[in-house]
Amino acid sequence: MDEHRVGLKPIVGRQWAERGKAPIVRVAQRYEWLYVYAFVCPQTGDSLYWLLPTVNTAAFQAVLDRFAQDTQAGKTREIVLVLDGAGWHATPRLNCPLGIHLVFLPPYSPELQPAERLWSLTDAPLKNRHFDSLGALTDVLAEQCRRLEQQTQRVCSLTLFHWWPRIIRK
Repeated sequence: MDEHRVGLKPIVGRQWAERGKAPIVRVAQRYEWLYVYAFVCPQTGDSLYWLLPTVNTAAFQAVLDRFAQDTQAGKTREIVLVLDGAGWHATPRLNCPLGIHLVFLPPYSPELQPAERLWSLTDAPLKNRHFDSLGALTDVLAEQCRRLEQQTQRVCSLTLFHWWPRIIRK
């Protein structure tokens, strides 16, 4: 599980252009943000996304509760979430739902977080584009997240590290 900030400040990236001609990207530096909360199961490629206007303990609690409900975590289904050490993840004010267990990565180790690999996929339709409003950006991003939830093989290929534990079914 991880969070990612996107907004009206454009994401400029490489793109194809005619030889000898520089591509033109319209930008308008504006600082309005939206946060993508993403959960991924590296073994299956299943992923879930939430778009929220902020990132804090209350927002994380709401998303965590909804995740537990959607995945039916509880007495009969245990889920281990790997998280970074963000303040809203590790606060004692967080009430972890039944069946959810939090495991924290060492500090400064984003390369160990499978969910970090999702951001190139979520950002893809936003690169080199100008959005007039946060609502317009939200529409494009929400559609991309819905597509990614269906692309389990693609997500699995990016997030299932060779050292990640494998699910053993009995």
